[in-house]
Amino acid sequence: MKILVTGAAGFIGYHTSKNLVERGHTIIGLDNLNDYYDINLKISRLKELGIDFQQESNKICLSKTLANFGFIKMDITNGDELHKLFELEKFDIVCHLAAQAGVRYSLEKPKAYIDSNINGFFNILDCCNKHSIKHLVYASSSSVYGMNDKVPFSVTDNVDHPISLYAATKKSNELMAHTYSHLYDIPTTGLRFFTVYGPWGRPDMAMFLFTKAIIDEKPIKVFNHGYMERDFTYIDDIVKGIVHVIEKGGQKKHQPGNLSRYTT
Repeated sequence: MKILVTGAAGFIGYHTSKNLVERGHTIIGLDNLNDYYDINLKISRLKELGIDFQQESNKICLSKTLANFGFIKMDITNGDELHKLFELEKFDIVCHLAAQAGVRYSLEKPKAYIDSNINGFFNILDCCNKHSIKHLVYASSSSVYGMNDKVPFSVTDNVDHPISLYAATKKSNELMAHTYSHLYDIPTTGLRFFTVYGPWGRPDMAMFLFTKAIIDEKPIKVFNHGYMERDFTYIDDIVKGIVHVIEKGGQKKHQPGNLSRYTT
């Protein structure tokens, strides 16, 4: 299949693109390469995919090492350019992983979340509708469970009480996808990720922050007086789930799903 992977220079997007290419799919990776964290890490991930960093936007660059991978620097908030890309490439599937990430950062830069996670997601839905995409697989988040104190979490749980703007945007994505599926018969699947870790991971995640503090011989920053528990999900398990949904899903109109060992 021909698949668009947004957020391809990101942690999960990089691993997902690499796996799909190895499975024989033709992939166009898209990313705006923003500076939420060190852009050099994103550039290095792209180099692993055979892409030399290009400053020019809205132009596809073909991989030097992978016959079926190309990359385009593009912002999903640019609806006109996104529609041009869909029209040109004739995608079968969209795997939408691009988003403004980070729960605490949403307290500092709330508008970035509205721009990317709401307006950008609308552009993705609009393109999927107008360009006959067979299935949209997109990243939701475990943060939608908010104040839910029932464990294990289940997709049947009520998720109407998010406690961050980031979580609220992800819940909004699920509602928007449900609406578009209902109105336009577009199969959509939202995958709720649970704190993903592994090689090439985001440097703002706890595991890397703890490690850096230890290496630098500095105190580890602990929240809520240390009374915190967290399950982590290894990147290979996340990618396995994403790929399975891409290759086997698309039969139902809209369906949320958890990607974690400790959920139902």
